[in-house]
Amino acid sequence: MAVRPHAEPLHPAAQSLTPPGGGLQSFPPTDRWDDWEEYDPRAWPKKVARRYRLVPTICFNCEAACGLLAYVDPQTFKIQKFEGNPEHPGSRGRNCAKGPATLNQVEDPERIRYPLKRKGRRGAGEWVRVSWDEALDDIAGRVRRALAEGRQNEIMYHVGRPGHELVYHQRILHAWGIDGHNSHTNVCSASARAGYAFWHGLDRPSPDHANARFILLLSSHLESGHYFNPHAQRIIEGKKRGAKVCVIDTRLSNTASMADYWLSTWPGTEAALLLALCQVIIRERLYDREFLRRWVNWAEYLCEEHPDRPCTFETFEAILPTLYADYTPEFAERECGIAAAILVEVAREVGRSGGALATHVWRNAAAGNLGGWQVARALELLVVLVGAVATPGGTAPSLYNKAIPTPPLMPPPAKVWSELLYPREYPLAFFEMSFLLPHFLKEGRGKLDTYFTRVYNPVWTNPDGLSWIETLTDEAKVGLHVCLTPIWSETAWFADYVLPMGHGSERHDLMSQETHAARWIGFRQPVLRVALEKQGRRFATTWEAHLAAGIGEVWEEDEFWIELSWRIDPDGTLGIRKYFEAPERPGEKLTVDDFYGWIFEHSVPGLPQAAGREGVTPLAYMRKYGAFLVEDGVYRTHEKALSPTELDGASVDPVSGVIVKGGAAIGVEVAGEAQVGFPTPSRKLEFYSKTLKDWKWPEHALPGYIRSHVHWSQIDRAKNEFLLLPTFRLPTLIHTRSGNSKWLYEISHSNPLWLHPKDAERLEARTNDLLKVHTEIGSFVDRVWVTESIRPGIIACSHHLGRWRLAEETGGERWSTALVDLKPVGPGQWRMRQIHGIRPFKSEDPDSGRIFWEDAGVHQNLTFPVQPDPVSGQHCWHQKVRLERPGAEDRYGDIVVDTAKAHEVYRRWLALARPAPGPGNLRRPLWLPRAYKPDPSSYRMAE
Repeated sequence: MAVRPHAEPLHPAAQSLTPPGGGLQSFPPTDRWDDWEEYDPRAWPKKVARRYRLVPTICFNCEAACGLLAYVDPQTFKIQKFEGNPEHPGSRGRNCAKGPATLNQVEDPERIRYPLKRKGRRGAGEWVRVSWDEALDDIAGRVRRALAEGRQNEIMYHVGRPGHELVYHQRILHAWGIDGHNSHTNVCSASARAGYAFWHGLDRPSPDHANARFILLLSSHLESGHYFNPHAQRIIEGKKRGAKVCVIDTRLSNTASMADYWLSTWPGTEAALLLALCQVIIRERLYDREFLRRWVNWAEYLCEEHPDRPCTFETFEAILPTLYADYTPEFAERECGIAAAILVEVAREVGRSGGALATHVWRNAAAGNLGGWQVARALELLVVLVGAVATPGGTAPSLYNKAIPTPPLMPPPAKVWSELLYPREYPLAFFEMSFLLPHFLKEGRGKLDTYFTRVYNPVWTNPDGLSWIETLTDEAKVGLHVCLTPIWSETAWFADYVLPMGHGSERHDLMSQETHAARWIGFRQPVLRVALEKQGRRFATTWEAHLAAGIGEVWEEDEFWIELSWRIDPDGTLGIRKYFEAPERPGEKLTVDDFYGWIFEHSVPGLPQAAGREGVTPLAYMRKYGAFLVEDGVYRTHEKALSPTELDGASVDPVSGVIVKGGAAIGVEVAGEAQVGFPTPSRKLEFYSKTLKDWKWPEHALPGYIRSHVHWSQIDRAKNEFLLLPTFRLPTLIHTRSGNSKWLYEISHSNPLWLHPKDAERLEARTNDLLKVHTEIGSFVDRVWVTESIRPGIIACSHHLGRWRLAEETGGERWSTALVDLKPVGPGQWRMRQIHGIRPFKSEDPDSGRIFWEDAGVHQNLTFPVQPDPVSGQHCWHQKVRLERPGAEDRYGDIVVDTAKAHEVYRRWLALARPAPGPGNLRRPLWLPRAYKPDPSSYRMAE
């Protein structure tokens, strides 16, 4: 049947209007950003003109780093709204709901506006306002004493969502001479990162969705996953060009509902499914033979595992089918619950993609399960087989599509190693074992003198949050807790200093993410300070600008760390201060303009030339546009030829072809050509990981399948046991950061249990009924949502909700938190009960009196024990639980936890580890990526 042309979706009254000359504009043109006029929508139907200064910045409400334009009133210096920045190469002027909601965060009536210091016992909720000078002097004195006394490992910086930590904060910790960077990554994405790194030395995939023929997503990526907005728009572009989309997700997410294939696996069996696809590709010889021959380390595999066979590609090609012979579609059907015929169909679609296969996994399957890192290994095997590595429409290693500039004055790495971060039990952990910190301190492995938390809320975000409370309230374990935060949180309540740091639109930093096949850099800047300074005002610090703008003494991290470092080393005798002096003015304090001006002038290719064409400095260019495209159409970077200069003095290993210069591998010889290759020991894609073999995991040296700790064979349905899937996101919320956004919480404010109708019938439960969920260390009570969007035997509960506070009028955002009573009821025994949910409250924002929602959700994470994967270090989020109808005493939101049991579970999972040392008496492979790598000498363990 004929398809009618798609009409422009205009209101009927608009059809008769005369089109404007030059057509409609999607965005204000950049040459009018300093004086933009538009009609005030609140005055409609009257045409009331308003003038704005448009200042670009970067959104901070997920990791995608999309561009924003702040519309600043030049008379009042109030921000009217945030919209997308059309000059941003990643987001291209488009934002999801979280971007405009930045305005709520700026105008939040409950935000922290001045430095606060605890009085009374920690956690009592008593605070006094102090000056920045008082706080800085106190903190600097403690840090200085710890450094002078050789207690470097007692200083820790714990960050949840980093901004430009590798560019900026690494300088700080290296200058201080400490191994003190901790992160949230092992409760987020470490397993997927590890799986990718074992393949190609880089820890993320970068899919070229817009040019793909087949898009394979694990979890609800398009609607709410990693790099949601930039990827979502390009997935739609790919679909419009004819790409098919397959979603592997236990839930029928919005993404799955729009896919060509929805494969609802039993959680934890995804690797079996992916290997079945690989088996079909191999069996039907749909793989890219030449790519495998050139770029896979098959020769190393044969030398190590089949030394008696000829070391030829033909030998490898003969062995390969035998390695995956057991992973038939029929096997996967039994494991995963997906029909074998569908798997064969999908595999053939992948084979027909011709190398234009875009794939992605981040949390969900990888983060939920024991052995989840093998999900990423299996997925990348599929990509490698069809030769879709860094091809148009394929999937590149992350660093190909990121721009990380070199900063000025980079100190050498510290010669210390903190086992509170990377303990010997987890030599291959892909990031710090952060969620185990309370247990390490409980065991006496160390203590913290000064503990900084930034954009991190471990009491709420991490599993086993009550063990965190026990630790944070014990001053013998944590001497001083400094919380750098713009808002109250469950963790800030247990700090000694609460220091107000700016939201994403209130500070400086740099961002670059692998949104597509390009390299770009984005400049986050404090828009109110920029707007004021464009009017001729000048400020020594950002907090002084914010005070002038009316939001209080809200600072930014960049200036805070510079000032703190000067006070730690005021005379330069510790060797710290010199790294915080202006590059062009030795002896003078570094400013943010000094720092970013140097980077933009020296470390961003093409930027000085682009700025020169406009007659401005690179810093002025970035302040004007907010982003810069460094390189477009980035493909096959591993094939880059090494230059004669690079090859001068280098040698080639006659067996492996690895090119070495100055003791370091710089490339690999492929078919007689010297190419850069991949940052792995073989400089090739490591189908076979000798690292895993050498570090005591030989059975997992190849991409494989590890049965999860919540495999269906371990679930006794007769006892009302279920698998709880707690890893999925809601697209409108941002972990712990959206609690101060009234618009977002108006949309999403509950996290019911997803329950299949068959299970609901057996439990005699209906939508909105209560069920009690028993975990290994406690229980929680939540409401039910009966839906066919989940498999039988599985319940799901979003991890974004369940915020709480301990005082009626402070300690938590009242837009989003329930007031609770939390108390110990015995040694290690805790009980939480909601006193009331979200209620209207009086504030300077009249909307706070219009709150109509009451539900704040349920904090399920408190009831989860820590479950560290012994290889990747990732917390395995999925839980084996038991459901029952609540008793007469149970109430919605009730939480019961036993922290003694939590420690027992920790010890049981710890026993799965295979500790260092590895080869050469090392703590960890030297080649394996590690955040803020210390000096190589610190890798060697004492004899």
